[in-house]
Amino acid sequence: MNREDVPKMAELMSLDPHTPLFAQFKGKTGPIVLANTFVVPEENAESFLALFHRQAEFMKAQPGFVSLQKHRGTAGSQLLMNVAVWESTEALATAFGNPEFQRLAAESPDDVVSYPHIFEQIDV
Repeated sequence: MNREDVPKMAELMSLDPHTPLFAQFKGKTGPIVLANTFVVPEENAESFLALFHRQAEFMKAQPGFVSLQKHRGTAGSQLLMNVAVWESTEALATAFGNPEFQRLAAESPDDVVSYPHIFEQIDV
């Protein structure tokens, strides 16, 4: 999947400019962890939380999904985060590219910024 193939949604930013999300999708590895931090303006927090829940429910039903935790920043923070385990980058990329998920992603307000990154576990 290429960045050009993705409809408008929350702005995707890279934590590591050397390996943006779409480059990470090309890696053939697993299991993987997707850590995604969202900056959500206060006025959109409740509506985004509802969308966040619908997106999570969709992803949890996809092949290769293992687990998910959702988190909210404390003390008035505008941050939300999910940590999802997938069997492989291929499974995550397939779920992310699914037209139904893309429809859900397109519902994100334009002022939401997302910082997704894929990790491999190296130690416990």
